[in-house]
Amino acid sequence: MTQQMRSTERRHRHRPHRPHRLSRERLMAWAFAAGATCFLVGPFPGYLALVGSVVDATTFFVGSLLFTAGGALQVSLAVPRRGDAGAGRAAWWTAIIQFAGTLFFNATTYRALHTTLTSSTYDQLVWRPDAFGSICFLLSGLIAYHASARRGWLPLRGAAGWWQPAVNLLGCVLFGVAAVAGYVVPSNGSMLDVAAANWTTAAGAACFLACAGGALRGGRRHHAEEDRSGPNRPGDRSSVSPRSTPTAGAARGAPPRATRDPA
Repeated sequence: MTQQMRSTERRHRHRPHRPHRLSRERLMAWAFAAGATCFLVGPFPGYLALVGSVVDATTFFVGSLLFTAGGALQVSLAVPRRGDAGAGRAAWWTAIIQFAGTLFFNATTYRALHTTLTSSTYDQLVWRPDAFGSICFLLSGLIAYHASARRGWLPLRGAAGWWQPAVNLLGCVLFGVAAVAGYVVPSNGSMLDVAAANWTTAAGAACFLACAGGALRGGRRHHAEEDRSGPNRPGDRSSVSPRSTPTAGAARGAPPRATRDPA
């Protein structure tokens, strides 16, 4: 019995401690997941009819704040390697540009909420991705995808999270389409295509939610592998999180894979 207790004590003593970086990555993924959920349900007319315009506008505003929280964590994770050529620099620019986009969304969702609260006759969906925020998201998605492992223009399959940069970029494109479809024509005050703005906003948010979910699942697998394999030696490549590809709707603070196979 004593020998068994000593063996258990040794296993616990040598169990690797969770790096602070991974805990921040997990918080970031949860923030992006919750924010994406808000943007996923907010555009649905059925949700508006169920909760009313004030709650619907609040849903968008809360979602934008959650995106900003995730973006701030992403920036903090990218800071240490911002001066590194290649992957580190790409992760930094991805994080900074996306964070700027979330601030634009903060401003427009707050304006939409204020409009809803001050206009008793306002009875329609009050927010679409704005042009500036959408441009920032699109630029960050392009940088992340360019830095990811690819075979020509297509993502290179096999590595953990290989699909996330492509799905994230699709979400950024859909938010851009929603911004165009939701443009208000000055001559008559109507939107170009309300239905298109609704479904592209929801579809883009679904892409970001998928990336966040993938990052969370990947983090759990990584922790389980660490528990089984024991502590890593300093400088060991296995000590690096397998979630090395940045994605806008997920844990994108980790440096992207800069290697690409020739087409």
